[in-house]
Formats: sequence, structure tokens, C-alpha cells
Amino acid sequence: MSQVIALEHQRADSHATISEDSLCDLAEVFKVFGDSTRIKILYDLFEGEKNVTEICQDLEMNQSAISHQLKILRTARLVSGKRVGKSILYSLADEHVKTIIAMGIEHIEE
Repeated sequence: MSQVIALEHQRADSHATISEDSLCDLAEVFKVFGDSTRIKILYDLFEGEKNVTEICQDLEMNQSAISHQLKILRTARLVSGKRVGKSILYSLADEHVKTIIAMGIEHIEE
């Protein structure tokens, strides 16, 4: 929560305004969080890098469904992938993604 407070103080101090384009981009990112399968994938990746097969097993879903959602998550830059041999290992793009999910969980559990 301290990051939120710091952001509020930063905004108050600088009287900065965020551009319309940035607000639209933010709305698009939040749309990606609007699907429970994508949330499950992100939460599964809290444990570290995984390939599609591992994610499918963890979530008990088929590969085409997981691959489709991973593409959306990659496009939104929430997940990254690196090729290792013939497979791709997926991971959270950065710690911000973990923070957003953790704050969402904290919010709903209040």
C-alpha cells in the first residue's frame, strides 16, 4: 500500500496530469485482468518459469486455451517467454505484475 501512498503524494506534489493515451493504455491493461483464466495463469507463474504443459497440468486446462491466453498476456507485456530448446518458458514480465495481483487479492480479502 505504501507504493499507492507514494504515488498519490507524487501526483499532489507535481500537479502532473496523465495523458489520455496513457489512461487508455491503462484501461487496456486492466481489461486483460478481466479474465479468470488469465488471472489463474499469472498466479501460477508466481512459482517461477513454466512451460505450457506445466501450466496446463496446474490449471487442468487444454493447451490451446492456455496458449491463447498466454498470447494475450504476452501482448499486454504481463508475461514474457524465452525459448529453451523446443519449448518456451513463461514467466511474469516483472515484479509489477506480481504486485498488481497481490494488491488485488489484498483488496478483495479486506
